[in-house]
Formats: sequence, structure tokens, C-alpha cells
Amino acid sequence: MNFAGLAYAGEAFAQDAGGAGGAGGIAGLFNVGNPMFLMVAMLAIFYFLLIRPQQKRQKEHKQMLANLQKGDTIFTGGGLRGRITGLDENVITMEIADKVRVKVNRSAVGGLVSKGEAASEKESAKES
Repeated sequence: MNFAGLAYAGEAFAQDAGGAGGAGGIAGLFNVGNPMFLMVAMLAIFYFLLIRPQQKRQKEHKQMLANLQKGDTIFTGGGLRGRITGLDENVITMEIADKVRVKVNRSAVGGLVSKGEAASEKESAKES
């Protein structure tokens, strides 16, 4: 049997099932066995589990970058940690050691170091 024969057989089966069950039209679309329903359900699950959380993280990161201030302790994507000493529109100057300043792009900032963690870093730097 070729593919054309399968298509005609599927069409005949669909006509037969639609006439007997009476579940055509919009009610047939929401039938759990309908492949279209399964496709829409998979897309909805994909959206709520993958796309929406990523958009939320991007929004929070963008807001964090907009709220950076001098004196904040940050870390970069490359692993550098330091205190912000200067801010420009696209460039941040951060001090990573005594009298060692580095300029990085805002897009390279991975996040803020928590206040408690930043305080413990200062204490350990004073001890050594």
C-alpha cells in the first residue's frame, strides 16, 4: 500500500468516526485524543516551563544592571569579583584589589554579591 492509499483510508476513517460519534466541530478539537489538542498542550507546557522563566530571569537581570551603584560588590561572567568605583552608560569600573581597577562592560556583569558575603570578604581582606 502506498501513501496515497493511507491518506484515503485515514480520510474514510475520519468521516466514519465523525458521523457516528457526532463529536465534530469545536467539540472535537478539545477531545484529548485529538492530535491538535496534544500539540497545543505540548506548546503550552513548553512555554510555561522553558520560555516564561527565561524571560523573567532576563527582566530581573536587566533591572539589576539598571540599579547598580558605586560601592556595590559585583561578579562578572569571567569570575572577577570587585567593588564598583565608577559607572558609565556601558562601562563599569571596578576595583578587584587595592589600587587595581578594571573596566568591564555592563553586559559582562553576572550579578550582585549579597551584602553578608561582601562584608565577610572585607573582613577576610583586613585579616590578611
